[in-house]
Amino acid sequence: MTSEKTLSNKDNLEVLYEDNHIIIVNKRPGDIVQGDKTGDKPLSEVVKSFLKEKYNKPGNVYLGVVHRLDRPTSGVVLFSKTSKALPRLNKLFQNKDAKKTYWAVVKNPPPKENDRLTHFMKRNPKQNKSYANIKEVPDSKKAILEYRLLKKLDNYYLLEVDLETGRHHQIRSQLSAIGCPIKGDLKYGFDRSNRDASIHLHARELKFEHPVKKIPVHVTAPPPKDPIWDACL
Repeated sequence: MTSEKTLSNKDNLEVLYEDNHIIIVNKRPGDIVQGDKTGDKPLSEVVKSFLKEKYNKPGNVYLGVVHRLDRPTSGVVLFSKTSKALPRLNKLFQNKDAKKTYWAVVKNPPPKENDRLTHFMKRNPKQNKSYANIKEVPDSKKAILEYRLLKKLDNYYLLEVDLETGRHHQIRSQLSAIGCPIKGDLKYGFDRSNRDASIHLHARELKFEHPVKKIPVHVTAPPPKDPIWDACL
């Protein structure tokens, strides 16, 4: 089952796929998936409001958060609409049976047109930053991704990234470690921020087996509207 269908509503929520058990949306850069200390309204609450209004539901709406994206990142986010589906989806992600593909716009050409990167990530909670080490260091976790050069733009390069592990800031840190910081990502070495505080990292595709129907689901999210992302399409 493949979907690029988009629905809109007053919250500017972009729904990519929905059935009785799951809902998949296209997160905008700047949105937070779950509530945090900022007190900003999270995407999970926007989705709950959307479901409550769409189905005229009384009382609280159930919604399970399956995975997250960094705040400045955009793209595919999957939520569970039922308590039956949530543990199955959690297991799917834990077992790495969900295939996530990202697009990243970087300024420098990668050392190779395609490669498999392995680092040992060590997180610094105070800085909210993860460091990619070539060799294992204490309290580090192995991080693996594969990338390929999709397109050369006028001043940038579009990389497609497949995650094998899901570490904190993994793509941002690993690409920075090979000299390819993501456009707008000051934290990981890009020279200036984007005007809207976004970074050019987009969760482009998600493929997995439906937790209840046991059919393949394949969702593709259009990137945000801006001249650079437009040039990638």
